[in-house]
Amino acid sequence: MPNLDQSFPGVAEPAARIPGAAYLLTACIAVIGSNSLVLGPIAPEVARGFGTSVPFVMAAASAFGLGTAASALFLARYIDRFGARRMLQWALGLLALALAASALAPTIPVLIAAQLVAGVAAGIALPAIYASAAAIAPPGRESGTIGVVLTGWTLSMVAGVSMSAVIADLLHWRAVFAIVAMLAIAVAIGVSAVSLADRPNGHVAPAPLEALRTPGIVPLLIACGAFMTAFYGVYGYLGDHLHEALGRPVSANGLAAVSYGIGFGAAALLDGVVDRLGARRVMPIAYVAAGGVYLLLAAISGSFGGLIAAMALWGLINHFGLNVLVMRLSALDPGQRGTIMGLNSAVTYLAVFVGTTAFGPLYSAYGFAVSALVAAALMLVAATAARR
Repeated sequence: MPNLDQSFPGVAEPAARIPGAAYLLTACIAVIGSNSLVLGPIAPEVARGFGTSVPFVMAAASAFGLGTAASALFLARYIDRFGARRMLQWALGLLALALAASALAPTIPVLIAAQLVAGVAAGIALPAIYASAAAIAPPGRESGTIGVVLTGWTLSMVAGVSMSAVIADLLHWRAVFAIVAMLAIAVAIGVSAVSLADRPNGHVAPAPLEALRTPGIVPLLIACGAFMTAFYGVYGYLGDHLHEALGRPVSANGLAAVSYGIGFGAAALLDGVVDRLGARRVMPIAYVAAGGVYLLLAAISGSFGGLIAAMALWGLINHFGLNVLVMRLSALDPGQRGTIMGLNSAVTYLAVFVGTTAFGPLYSAYGFAVSALVAAALMLVAATAARR
């Protein structure tokens, strides 16, 4: 009897659909990203409200980063024991409480403490989201699924950053945190209603650094550190370069963020290329391409229009760089996926500190172009590590 299930030559089977839960994870990223990015635009209003300086207000952003890095390193490992869905629910609930405390903060120290707690929540939530994205991805659609989830960063950058300033002007800066708190509650309820292919192992959570023994993880974390340090070192001083060196208004920073976000989001349409070629092959290419973008930024550092246009290209390339990094790390050991993604988040937020701290004197002494050249050199380090 002929096999009626056999496929005809040259007829490709339809690609599996990206699960709906991926779009919920996108919303989770957008909420977390919004909190991490909104303080900058509303900092002058917050400082005015408390009668203090903007740098003192921005200490809350530093506290958020510190809390995220510490939490990702020491607490994300419990994702493997209790399951990504349960830990994500807890983290989003904690985030909502921290955001409510931020909205009601009577003093700057209370705001800083609230943002530290928000960072602790983010340090658990982000690894849980990335682990869930890898777990629910249909075979052959890993890059597309993770790419959809990563567009949450685009939503937070384009919508969150731009809307925060408007809400602070029309209502109050406290309303910004209150709205994000309500969004955190909404996505927490959504997470409780879906399945995220959770497979908690129930074992004792591994020691925070035990996952470093996983074959292949150290080169990927080195690539992550170089990649993120380059990005935050350059992006952190782009706004000052546009304002001080090119004489543009502060609002130009928002235009740069929108351009970057559009490029980052548009790259999701091309994620199928990664699924066809493989993350291992695409990763060093993406990092070399990112190095090329930094060389371009150095070359056109005196052109406002050129820099704004290049932001879209930068966002597009960085989307691929982050996508393949998450893909490769999450595939190393599914049994330790939460712990591994926690290390990724810890390295990322350490890179935020290192990038902004180390590039500050470099930018002040030699300018934006030289900073971009150093970032290009870091991308060569990332590309070399990615080939291992």
